[in-house]
Amino acid sequence: MPRHIPQKTSLTLEPHQVILRPLVTEKGVHRSTRNNAYSFEVNKLATKLDVRTAIEKLFDVKVVKVATMNRKGKYRRTRFRMGKTADWKKAVVTLHDDSRIDFF
Repeated sequence: MPRHIPQKTSLTLEPHQVILRPLVTEKGVHRSTRNNAYSFEVNKLATKLDVRTAIEKLFDVKVVKVATMNRKGKYRRTRFRMGKTADWKKAVVTLHDDSRIDFF
């Protein structure tokens, strides 16, 4: 009996579709000055390899490590009903010592 082997669908995202926005927070600025690591909100479908190639192409830097995490949306109350913010994906990108990204 033949076994069904699932095929991987390769969805290719452009670099500007992978990186949605940089996360400029107090913790992120501290990370960037001490560890040369930067935080970004990325597309939920993007993999670590997608994030690496997008950062290298968009900012012309050398990426050492990428850490991704899926963030759950929070419940918020507005007047008379409860709502929920959207789930999102965060990537912390560590750059080579010679590379820098200037957001300001």
